[in-house]
Amino acid sequence: MSQDSDWVVMGRIAAPFGIKGWVKVQTFSDDPGTLMDFESWRIGRGEQQAQFTVEAVQDHSNTLVAKLVGIDDRDAAFALRGQEISVARSDLPPPQENEFYWSDLIGLKAVNREGVELGLVDSLLETGAHDVLVIKGKRDHLIPFVAAFVGKVDVAGGQIEVDWGEDY
Repeated sequence: MSQDSDWVVMGRIAAPFGIKGWVKVQTFSDDPGTLMDFESWRIGRGEQQAQFTVEAVQDHSNTLVAKLVGIDDRDAAFALRGQEISVARSDLPPPQENEFYWSDLIGLKAVNREGVELGLVDSLLETGAHDVLVIKGKRDHLIPFVAAFVGKVDVAGGQIEVDWGEDY
């Protein structure tokens, strides 16, 4: 298996869809159709990853539904529920200025404007209005990923500047 940095998490399997092995997919990009461009996906978490060929994929009410080769019934589709979908970083275009792949933000040190380290970015939440950084440290922080609260993002330096108090 390749290193995790070679892969970008682009979504997750939300639930089975129907009885013939189709899955409902929650995408982590502004354009849900982004995952439709890939012939195969890496699915799983941590060390438990498997490559799947995408047999078919369709738009379905602001989400996607997909049929993966080898997943032929509802039980097999249910077993994938909650698993992350990754694609090879080399197959993706580089992010535009002030755009980031979520996987590049995970693990960054969150430091507030007073220089206090709040913790590390553990994950992001999609809320509809905007994404939210989940910071794990001495205490957990949920910080909206918007310009009012997030300053400089230095992926190479491993740090993200936030306008957030220790006691928020």
